[in-house]
Amino acid sequence: MERYRTRPAQYGTRRDRPRPPLPPQVKRGADGRATRPARPPGQQRRPAPVRRPAPAPAPAARRLPNPRLTGLGSGLFCAAVMFLLGALCSALFGASLTVYGVLFLPVCVLTALWVRPGDLMTAPIVVPIAFAVGLLPVADGDGGVGGRLMGLVTALATQAGWLYGGTLVAGVMVIVRRIRLVHRRRTAGARQPA
Repeated sequence: MERYRTRPAQYGTRRDRPRPPLPPQVKRGADGRATRPARPPGQQRRPAPVRRPAPAPAPAARRLPNPRLTGLGSGLFCAAVMFLLGALCSALFGASLTVYGVLFLPVCVLTALWVRPGDLMTAPIVVPIAFAVGLLPVADGDGGVGGRLMGLVTALATQAGWLYGGTLVAGVMVIVRRIRLVHRRRTAGARQPA
């Protein structure tokens, strides 16, 4: 039983077409050195592709850091910065909760900007935790663990506006980044040929 080929060959040359002649091999001259034959006028070397340098980033973009933090990394960053800011507020401003709340907002913005796209939804979760961690040095407590805990609960209750505001800022920024990421993926998928 004969089998007929249903698809044409994809690779290689077809046998019914004449092949171009092979280029001559390197010849040896009278002194024993290899000499290259001269190229016929029709066969010229292709010019090397021109490589254009990548455009330089804008001066402002060159100066600003743009790290990409994981979910855990963004939580650690936010908690460490807020603890340091809380200690700074306690030392310089007499444990002013208003100054602490104002400093909390830029940390929320940086956390929402620097978290990597795969972990976007962790930013609004770690921001309130970091707010509570940063309140430890700022909260007033009258001796002992119980007094410190009561000072922390009181500070969380009285500064809930800053806490909700920072969490809202982080949440809105994360949602905007997520919408832009989905839109960019859809336009990239639409541009690819089918």
